[in-house]
Amino acid sequence: MSRRDLISRGEVWDASIPGVGSHPVVVVTRDAAIPLMTSVVCVLVTTTYRGHVAEVELGSDEGLGHDSVANCDNVFTLPKTVLKRRKGKLGQAKQAELGRALTIALGLD
Repeated sequence: MSRRDLISRGEVWDASIPGVGSHPVVVVTRDAAIPLMTSVVCVLVTTTYRGHVAEVELGSDEGLGHDSVANCDNVFTLPKTVLKRRKGKLGQAKQAELGRALTIALGLD
């Protein structure tokens, strides 16, 4: 089984992001598309909390070592090859919260 078959929506991965460095990300590409694509859409995870509506709080329940946020204003399309290590996965409630934050960040409401 290849890496492209092992990645799922809502998972938190350590990624080596060109121009940014090593950071955790949350995969937001829909599951049906992931095996067909060489890249996935991801939201950057950071420990910098700004308190705005496009952030979703994350922590140890999602496999992170520090209180963090998924910042939906920082969305990247990344080659699957830069995803280095799976850290955890968002539960259904956090995935729904992330969906709402993405809707706001992308102006889709």
